Amino acid sequence: MAVTGFVAVWGAPDGGRVTGIWPAGLATGALLLARRRHTARLLLAILVISFGTVWLGGRPWDVALGFALGSTLEALVVARLFTDGREDRPPLRSDDDLLSYFRACAAGGILVAAAGFLTSAVTGWGNPVLVAISVATAHMASNLVLIPFFCRPPNQESIASQSERVIQWATIVVVTPFAFLPTDFPSVVFIAIPVLAWGALRLSPKESLAQLVAVLAFSIFMTTAGFGPFADVPDRYDMPVDIRGVLLALFAITCAIIVVPLMIRVGQQIATARESAAERDIVQRIVDGATGIAIIGTDHDGRVTLFNPGAEKLLGYEASEVLGEHTTMFHTAGAISDKAKELGVRDNFLDVVLEMTKPGGAGTLVRFRRKDGVERTHAMTLSRLVDNRDRTTGYVSTSEDVTDQIDAQRALEEALEAERQAVDRLREVDSVKDAFVSSVSHELRTPMTSILGYLEMLGEGAYGELSPDQNKAVHRVSDNTQRLLGLIDDLLTLSRVDNDGFDYVDRVFDLREAVRAAYGVVSPAWQERPLTVSLHLPEEPVPLLGDRDMIERVTLNLLGNAVKFTPDGGSIYVGLELEGDFAEIAVSDSGIGVPQQEQAQLFNRFFRSTLAQKHAIPGSGLGLSITRAIVEKHGGTISFTSEAGEGTTFRVQLPVVT
Repeated sequence: MAVTGFVAVWGAPDGGRVTGIWPAGLATGALLLARRRHTARLLLAILVISFGTVWLGGRPWDVALGFALGSTLEALVVARLFTDGREDRPPLRSDDDLLSYFRACAAGGILVAAAGFLTSAVTGWGNPVLVAISVATAHMASNLVLIPFFCRPPNQESIASQSERVIQWATIVVVTPFAFLPTDFPSVVFIAIPVLAWGALRLSPKESLAQLVAVLAFSIFMTTAGFGPFADVPDRYDMPVDIRGVLLALFAITCAIIVVPLMIRVGQQIATARESAAERDIVQRIVDGATGIAIIGTDHDGRVTLFNPGAEKLLGYEASEVLGEHTTMFHTAGAISDKAKELGVRDNFLDVVLEMTKPGGAGTLVRFRRKDGVERTHAMTLSRLVDNRDRTTGYVSTSEDVTDQIDAQRALEEALEAERQAVDRLREVDSVKDAFVSSVSHELRTPMTSILGYLEMLGEGAYGELSPDQNKAVHRVSDNTQRLLGLIDDLLTLSRVDNDGFDYVDRVFDLREAVRAAYGVVSPAWQERPLTVSLHLPEEPVPLLGDRDMIERVTLNLLGNAVKFTPDGGSIYVGLELEGDFAEIAVSDSGIGVPQQEQAQLFNRFFRSTLAQKHAIPGSGLGLSITRAIVEKHGGTISFTSEAGEGTTFRVQLPVVT
């Protein structure tokens, strides 16, 4: 703490009045880990170290004393608020823990701001308001970033594969210097945030926190050395030099409040999934262990998919004899007729089943026919299994011979309750996942749109004419931001597919216009490349019932891929033909193709071929999965042929209006 504190003060800009990003989080962390009886000695050590580092860093002794007292009191308050007086290592795993973490850091920032204001006002050292803001943001950033290392984070391993981890770290290594080399565009630093969010979602807590610290350490080093978008802000806008530290601290705060909540949310999801899996195992053990209860599961059509040992014992069949057979084999025609009359429905097996699945049908008496032909009366409960859209996926019946199964009634109720809880928990996990992805994508889209707007204004000279090199840099940043925005749009589209599907209105439109519009949108991508691109459209209109924008997106995705994966000197063909009741869109290229062994995965989400990775061709791996979903939503089909090194041809067939 002494070394990093001295470096922070020493690295503060010349002419500044504050102490840089002083390691307040280390002071707080020491108190979090210490026993109560050591608190006084630790506070004295923090006071001495804080005073020494600030004083030796070139600040007057009275200023150093004021800052040291504020830092010491801040560390005590943050530690006490976060732990609520407990001595054990605090957890950081739940929403309540997260709230305590934010509340404690905010309180510490307010307290140290007050200390900075008073110190400045009493000693005449700098502007009191600016000193208070600078010290508060710096200490909040330090606490938010470093405190998680002293807590008990979510207990989960990395869910990313080794190759994904390598790619993710490589992306961090590439993106971070890129963000802090330019000095003209402060907003470009935010390209590091999605990469940090990626790590928080996929890596272990320790690894994602390590990435956070690595990025922020590099940003502090570069800014101190005079590089990056924050370094020359004071000179450029004629502002106090301490504003540089404020901007850097705000960037650190932004990164922390994105990474830490994501890390906690992923840990909660994994814990919930583990609990659900454990509950499923319990249900299976109950089902297999309930030898006095017949449990029969069926698919939507009533064919047996589950026949437990209890059913074998009570009905005399082996499971292998009944799997795949219809459940009518267990009942005589007379038994069905009697039950239909009792329930007041038609003398039909399906009507009886549907009535029995209604509320209030538990424990109803039904006659079962054993393998030896003997009928036995069972107390039976029939349940309908549904998916997350309340569609019937099957049925499960549990029954017992009422003559000797009274003692097993409790096991039956426990089995049903555990099964329902497992289904509810799985539905909850899926719902939380969809809502989380959609929420994060929406939150990321807003700053990306703002970045694009400012880049467009810069490119148009709204802030002064740019040199050719500056124009080139602006266009490069704009292109990469467009790619990131496209990835966010893809994630939002996938979220709609997973939930309620696409929102679109059926209208008749000319398919030629959609293909022509997509061709025009993609054309700038090849205008400066030596590519031969041709478009063939029929002379007569091609009427199609559907969503024009969605169909245009299909062509955009296919043609955009063709341009990306075709090297210079290649050729691309886009054609539309009418074949009977179907229109066929064909997009072919002479690009790198897809290896035969990987073609079965081409429409999988996030899949990218080895050739695409080898040639470092950018992409998210979502476009083709979205394309197929749109085509199938319109009642069409999509197919392709490809050879590695020879190119690829995609064909989309859609039913036309006749």
